[in-house]
Amino acid sequence: MVLAHDQAGTGSPVVLLHSSVCDRRMWDPQWQALLDAGYRVVRCDFPGHGETPVPDRPGNNAEDVVRLLDELGIDRASVVGSSYGGKVAVEFAARWPKRVDALVLLSAGSPTCPPTEALEAFGAEEDALIEAGDLDGAVELNVRTWLGPHADDETRVKVRGMQRQAFDLQLAAEEEFDRLVAEWDPAQVEAPTLVVTGGHDLDYFQRAAADLADRIPGARLVRLPWAGHLPSLERPAETSELVIGFLPSP
Repeated sequence: MVLAHDQAGTGSPVVLLHSSVCDRRMWDPQWQALLDAGYRVVRCDFPGHGETPVPDRPGNNAEDVVRLLDELGIDRASVVGSSYGGKVAVEFAARWPKRVDALVLLSAGSPTCPPTEALEAFGAEEDALIEAGDLDGAVELNVRTWLGPHADDETRVKVRGMQRQAFDLQLAAEEEFDRLVAEWDPAQVEAPTLVVTGGHDLDYFQRAAADLADRIPGARLVRLPWAGHLPSLERPAETSELVIGFLPSP
């Protein structure tokens, strides 16, 4: 399966990988900023999000991204990932280090950082709401948990819509999507890496950011005291400036 995607621009490629709470529309605020800066920009929907259906067989999202870039004729790219998309970005950069020019991780998960009580409590509450058929409640839980205080009402509406669509897609599938797990280590990343964490994010993601910054050679850690889990949506212009300032020139 080739992931649903958008691409535009003619400069050095930048690939945007979304959070599991969202889909590729979360990058709307950064899309034009990156194009205006001169980059070729690609964004995609992971399986069960946006316009990519739930597959009928097990898959690996990092391999899906590689397959998409091969389809587009892109040998090397900078990769920007948010939350789950950040974890996929690290896997991609670790398994195919020669294909990544730069790596930006916004509130990314880490395979070597165990879940905290707060993260497990969130997962248990979400599961209970879904099992009870209260999808509206599960959506509101996600919006409340993952957006920090600087997110405006329009952003909350947008995230609410993306999360509800993801729930509807995934729950309508005949079988749950099974992700294939590969062996990899963040220390295998060779690209210059920026790790970003928010002061209002769950403790797990703050610890994961520190863990990734310790394990990825030469990584730079930036803490945004104002940010929740989705800084690219909470303060779009400021986050775009941070990302573009780190990427290699187009």
